Amino acid sequence: MPAMSVRSARLLSRLDEFTAFVRRRVGDPDLAADVVQDALAKALAAADDLRDDERLEAWFYRILRTTIADALERRATARRRGAGELTEPVAESAERAVVCACLDAAVDTLKPEYAEVLRRVDLGGEEPEAVASALGITAVNLKVRRHRARETLRERLVAACRTCGTHGCRDCDCGH
Repeated sequence: MPAMSVRSARLLSRLDEFTAFVRRRVGDPDLAADVVQDALAKALAAADDLRDDERLEAWFYRILRTTIADALERRATARRRGAGELTEPVAESAERAVVCACLDAAVDTLKPEYAEVLRRVDLGGEEPEAVASALGITAVNLKVRRHRARETLRERLVAACRTCGTHGCRDCDCGH
């Protein structure tokens, strides 16, 4: 059986667990199902990135967390657009359900241009096009910065907290 088929079977055998994990964080069963489906699609597309099959579940939980954050961001943006104005960013409790309080400290360690992009777009909910314009850079450049910032942030959080898919942050003392 090809490696991805074995991996797919392992992931699918834990589908209920993954769905419950997401549901606890988003509070909406329909959104949770959508997030899990999107995360599975991302996992299949990025299967070649995984080099250690022993880390499959932890790797997939990272994909789930990113997909949760993206879904919450899209939902918050849709609400703001529906209200016709910029209102609240993603709810603090929803953000904290996805990542621990170490996030703020880790963002502070990034290059200033990376930290600004993450704070404005990912945490502040600003539209990427507007941020790119305000910074005087192209949308493509912003996308690259955002990608690099997220990758660097992920590495720093893993190093600081030893995050894992099952237990969240193991070694941090932020209380989340």
